[in-house]
Amino acid sequence: METVMQTTESSVPVTLTIEGTRAEGGEGDAVVGIADVLEQTQLHDTVLTGLVDSPAAIVSLVDSLSNLPNHPPSIYVDIEGVNLSRHGSISILQLHILPTDETRLVDVHTLGEEAFSTVATNGDTLRGILESESIIKAFFDIRNDSDALYSLFGVRVAGICDIQLMELATRSFPRRCINGLAKCIDRDLPMTLKERSDWKMSKEKGVRLFAPERGGSYDVFNARPLADDIKEYCLEDVRLLPRLWLHYSSKLTPRWKRKVEEATNDRIKLSQSANFNGKGQHMALGPWS
Repeated sequence: METVMQTTESSVPVTLTIEGTRAEGGEGDAVVGIADVLEQTQLHDTVLTGLVDSPAAIVSLVDSLSNLPNHPPSIYVDIEGVNLSRHGSISILQLHILPTDETRLVDVHTLGEEAFSTVATNGDTLRGILESESIIKAFFDIRNDSDALYSLFGVRVAGICDIQLMELATRSFPRRCINGLAKCIDRDLPMTLKERSDWKMSKEKGVRLFAPERGGSYDVFNARPLADDIKEYCLEDVRLLPRLWLHYSSKLTPRWKRKVEEATNDRIKLSQSANFNGKGQHMALGPWS
């Protein structure tokens, strides 16, 4: 889960091929490749394969994550849960796989520890991928996701690109406060009128179901079968992260790229500390204020 480009009205699924692997490949060529494809694809072009809710499905998913390119990141992650933190639970872990344009929803509520420890045919696990420094994963605000993963399942994330910090680093205006994902999408992501309308409608339907102030309950993320509107809510944002990454990456200077990497690692370290509190006004402050 966006650059100066025009998306088309085509609904033809697109398969993305990017040169390079974890250890090799030209970053410049890869960025050009993603830009070319993103100009041709819409939000709803993404291949949807449903919930990953069995060990066999985890094996298939983890096998598909092997030897993917890192430039741009191939794996984009978001997490939904009930009070997502060390004090709550993880319901769904969303993975968008850029080279194949697939979005997978890992049913952590059903699988529990098996979601992270099931060994694929290649010997990898989802835990190993999330903890690998050599496999880049893009999140938007890693803090509460890392807190929940570490505290509930002992997953120490590494190799993380935090798109929220990329946005902050590329600003020409004050960097005191961070922006939320919805604001970044609404402000920085060019979309067709239909795409923007569909995105807002999907978000609104989801919010009505889970937001207590709207009469909903976060427990809907744990109801099975997962409601279609909740499933679509889980899918929408993570599918847009690659375009946000491209938009901000194109404006990052080498100096600010290093600062983003350092601040991301600081966020992860803090989220795994005993005194981390993921709620409160302090969460709105950036690291460079």
